[in-house]
Amino acid sequence: MNKITKEMKESKEAFKELVGREILEEQLGQMIEQGKRVYDGAMMKIGRIFAETLMIMDRDEMSGEDYQPISQQLHKRGFQKGSVYIGHSKVRVNHPRLRKNGKEVSLRLYERLKKTGEFSEEMLAKALRGLSGRKYGETVGELAQGFGISASSISSRFVEAGIKKLREFQERDLSGFKAFAIFLDTVHRGGTAFIVALGLDQKGKKKVLGLWEGATENAEIARSLLSDLESRGLRLSKEIIFVTDGGKGIIRALKDRFSKDLLHQRCTIHKDRNIQSHLPKKYRREAQRRFRDAMDLKTYEDAKKALGQLKEWLLKINESSAKSLEEAGEELLTLHRLNVPELLRKTLHSTNAIESIFSTVRHCEKNIKRYRSSKMSQRWLASVLLYAEESFRTVKGYNEIPWVIQRIKIDQKTIESKAPNENQEILETELAGV
Repeated sequence: MNKITKEMKESKEAFKELVGREILEEQLGQMIEQGKRVYDGAMMKIGRIFAETLMIMDRDEMSGEDYQPISQQLHKRGFQKGSVYIGHSKVRVNHPRLRKNGKEVSLRLYERLKKTGEFSEEMLAKALRGLSGRKYGETVGELAQGFGISASSISSRFVEAGIKKLREFQERDLSGFKAFAIFLDTVHRGGTAFIVALGLDQKGKKKVLGLWEGATENAEIARSLLSDLESRGLRLSKEIIFVTDGGKGIIRALKDRFSKDLLHQRCTIHKDRNIQSHLPKKYRREAQRRFRDAMDLKTYEDAKKALGQLKEWLLKINESSAKSLEEAGEELLTLHRLNVPELLRKTLHSTNAIESIFSTVRHCEKNIKRYRSSKMSQRWLASVLLYAEESFRTVKGYNEIPWVIQRIKIDQKTIESKAPNENQEILETELAGV
C-alpha cells in the first residue's frame, strides 16, 4: 500500500467498526485513490452531453437549419473527434463540422470551449440543477444563450436531443439481459434512501438495473421495483438468485412473488454487523471470527452445524444477538445448499458488489455543498452508477455459472417436498452425471 495519508488514517478508523479490518486493508487505499476520479468522470460525462448539444446549436445558428440555410456556400459535414475543457478538465467530444467553398469553417463555440475555464464549474452546476429537476429544455436553452447563441436559433429538435441523451442516465432497456443473480441494497445520498439493483448475467457480466427512492424495508417500494424491472424487459425467473441486505420489505415482496421457489441469499456482511451490534465490545471480535469461519466452510452440513454452535455461544452472552442470527435462518445458507463453487460464492455471499461502487465516492461527498432535493440526489446517484459500470469486470468464477444454473433447475424439482439436508443428498445423486 502507498504511504498512508492523514485522511486515510482518519477514514480507516471511522470505517473499522462497519466493514472490518480485513476488508479495509484491501479496499481503503483504492477507495481514496479512485474516489475523485469516479466522481469527476460522472460529471464530465454530463458536461460532454451538454457541450455537444450546444455546439450543434452553434453550427445551426451559423449555417441555418437544414430546411432553411442562411448561405448556399455553407455545408454541414458530419462530426469529427476533438476535445474541449469542462472547467479545467479536458474531455473528448464529437464536434460538428462546417465547410465553406471546400474549406473548414471554425465553429465559434468549439474554439471557445478549447480554452480552459470557458465551460465553467458554475455552468456545470447549473446544468446539473436542471438535470435534477428534469428541466432539460429550459436548462439547454439557458446554457446556449449563456454562450451567445440566440434564443431564436435554439431549435426544439436539438433541445429534445439533449433531453433524450440525459434521460439515458435514468432509463435502461433490460430486455436483452439474462439475469443469473440480482443484488439489492439500500444506499443513502443527501439524506435520502435509495434501493439499488445490480444484475449479474449468465456470462458473469454486471449491469446496473436501476434505482428507486425508498428503502428495502418498504414493501410497496419493493413491489414497484420488481414491476419496473419487468416493464423494462427483465425476465424475473425462479432460477435467479437474489442477494439482499435483509430489509423486510424487499424480502416480503420477493416471497410474495416467488413463494417457495425463491432463491434468497442474505448478505453475510450485513448479518455479521447486525450480530455484533447487539454485543458488548469485548465479544465482537470473537463473534465475527466464529461467524466468518462458519460461512467459509465448504459444505451445507458443516456450515449449518457451525452456525448452530455460534447461536448456542451467543445465547450465553446476549439473547438479542442470538435472535439476530436465528432470524436469517436458511437464507444465510442458500449458496451452500446449492453447493456454489467457492470462487463464485465470494461474489454472491454479500451485497458488496453494490457497496464497492459507492465506497469509491463516499470520501469525496464533501465536494457536494448541499442536495437541494431527493431528485437531485437521484440524478447524481444514477450518473455515478452508470459511470462506474463502464469499469465493471467479469466476476471471478463466471465459468461455473452454467453448472450452478443446472443445479438450480434440479433443486427446484425437489424443494417443494424435501428439507434442505434431504435436498443435498438428492442433488448430489442427480448431478453425478451433469
